[in-house]
Amino acid sequence: MDSSVHLDNVVMNFGDFTAVQKTDLKIESGEFFSFLGPSGCGKTTILNMISGFLEPSKGVVKIGGKSMAGVPANKRPTSMIFQNLALFPLMTVAENIEFGLEVRGVSKAERKKTSDRLLELVALEGSGSKKPDELSGGQKQRIAIARALAVEPQVLLLDEPLSALDLKLRQHMRTELKEIQRKTGITFIYITHDQGEALTMSDRVAVMSAGKLQQVADPITLYREPQTSFVASFVGENNPITGVVDAIDGNLVTLNCGVLGKFTGRGIGTISKGQSATLFIRPELLKLGQTGDMSFTARIAEVNFEGSYLTLTALLNQQHAISVQIGAEQYTADLIPDAEIQLSFASQDAVVIAGEGNV
Repeated sequence: MDSSVHLDNVVMNFGDFTAVQKTDLKIESGEFFSFLGPSGCGKTTILNMISGFLEPSKGVVKIGGKSMAGVPANKRPTSMIFQNLALFPLMTVAENIEFGLEVRGVSKAERKKTSDRLLELVALEGSGSKKPDELSGGQKQRIAIARALAVEPQVLLLDEPLSALDLKLRQHMRTELKEIQRKTGITFIYITHDQGEALTMSDRVAVMSAGKLQQVADPITLYREPQTSFVASFVGENNPITGVVDAIDGNLVTLNCGVLGKFTGRGIGTISKGQSATLFIRPELLKLGQTGDMSFTARIAEVNFEGSYLTLTALLNQQHAISVQIGAEQYTADLIPDAEIQLSFASQDAVVIAGEGNV
C-alpha cells in the first residue's frame, strides 16, 4: 500500500504571518522521517496540515497519491501521538488501545485480538488489565503507540512524544520507536527539536528554520555536508570562524580571518572571492598537535571532563572561543586553563559556507 506523503507546494499563513513558506517535499512509504528545528520554526504546523487539523493556505497534502483537500482529520489514514499522550485514566490499558476500534464498530472479539497483538508488539504482554497510572513513563509511551497503531493508519504522526521523559528513558525509547517502525513498516513522521532523536532514528531529516526547509538529507549527510550556516550551527556542535574569501583552489576555499589568521576548508554552494563566508569545524575533528594541514595555537580557557571524552574551550588570539573534543585517554596533566596548545585539522574536514556564521 502506498503510504507516501507529498507536501505539494504547501503554504500556511495565519493572517499576515507565514508559518510555513512554500514547501514541496515527498516522504516515501515506510520511511522514518523527522522534521527538526527550534520552537516556532513551523514543524508542528506541517504535522497539523498532514493530519487535517489545519488546511494549507496554498497547495495540497497528498497521502498515498490522493489529495487530502477537504478531508477532515477523522477521515484521513493517519494517527497522531501527542506530547502529553492523552491516555484515558479511567480505562484499562486494553480499553485505551481498543478505543478507536470501538468507535468504528469493530466487534469485541476483534478488538481483543488487536489489543493482544499490539501489547505483544510493544513488549507489554499481560498488561491489558492495568490502568495507565500503574505504568511507568516509558510504558505509557508504548501504550500510546499501540493505541495509535490499532486503527491501522498508513501514516503515524508523532509530535515530540519523548520530550517529557528523562534522558535515559528517552534514549531507550528511541530504540523502541525505531524497532516498532521497522516491524510495522508504517510511515513515521516525527517532530522534534532534539537533534539526537532526529539523527538516531530517522532515515531522512528535514531541518527547518523560520518556516523554511533548510536542508533535507539522511543524518550522516546532514552532519558532514551541511548546506547552510543554520544547518551547520543547529545540527551538532560546530566552531564557526568568519572571514573574507582570500583564495579558491578547486573545492578548497581559504578565508582571511584577520587577527585569527587564514583557514581553509571545503566550499559548499556558490562562493566568490572577496565575499564574507564562514568556516565550520566540528570539535571532534580538531586534534592536539600538528597532525592536519591547518595548524594554529590557542590558549585553554576551560577543561570539562564528560566521562569518555573531555571538552576544552580554547581561545584564538585571546578573543575567539572554540570547542575541542578529545578522548579521555588523551588527557594529560598539562591540559589546564591558561596553557597554550597546538591544534590542527584537515582542511577537507572543514566546510566553508557563504555568509555570516552567527545564525
